Amino acid sequence: MSLLIKKVKSNMFLTLVIFAYIFLMIFIPEKGIQSFDNSLYYVKEMLIIMPVILLLTSLIEAWVPKNTIQNALGEGSGVKGFLFSFLLGSFSAGPIYAAFPVCKMLIKKGASIANIVIILSAWAVIKIPMLANESKFLGAKFMLLRWVLTTLSILIISLITSKIVKKEELPIHSIVENKDAILSVDEQLCIGCRLCTRLSPDNFVLVNKKAKVNKKILKGDKNEKVKLAIDKCPVKAIDYV
Repeated sequence: MSLLIKKVKSNMFLTLVIFAYIFLMIFIPEKGIQSFDNSLYYVKEMLIIMPVILLLTSLIEAWVPKNTIQNALGEGSGVKGFLFSFLLGSFSAGPIYAAFPVCKMLIKKGASIANIVIILSAWAVIKIPMLANESKFLGAKFMLLRWVLTTLSILIISLITSKIVKKEELPIHSIVENKDAILSVDEQLCIGCRLCTRLSPDNFVLVNKKAKVNKKILKGDKNEKVKLAIDKCPVKAIDYV
């Protein structure tokens, strides 16, 4: 029961959404069905896109040195960091939610809050393909003026956000201090790569192409093979809860 309460507290938004669906299904069933169908469409889209994004993010995390990210996007990157962030966001592909795991990885590698805000904002509103369509339908003058004002706004918002939000406040790492926390594999993230079963065959098994912990393992046990599996998991699906 305590684990369920903990899960609910850590996923408050999802819990509220579920209750909203239940409310709609009971009192306004037509809207409930329509909302569910729309949500199902986006879930299907995410299931197609997110595994690719997570794999790409894991490869970048594994192969791109931390100092490279810090030099390009870190606190001391200055104008170079702003420009690189704009280019990265503007030439990106895919929906905005695909940017979140990428940005989380960049923060872990040393990117600044300001540059992360720029990447997310550029990804959302000033992609190059979108600008071309905007110019076609609304005119080059409109597109250019909107782009300039949007870019200035993004710079201002990024600077303000970096002053208010600190990296220590972000859930970059899944930190669990409780020594009684139990090792678990998030099946939604697991891609069935079998790496954990090879690194720690005594502790992990593959069931229906998903890794599972085959016995109770506490955080306080300090199992080195388990720690290695956690560190090497390409999608960061293994953690203590």
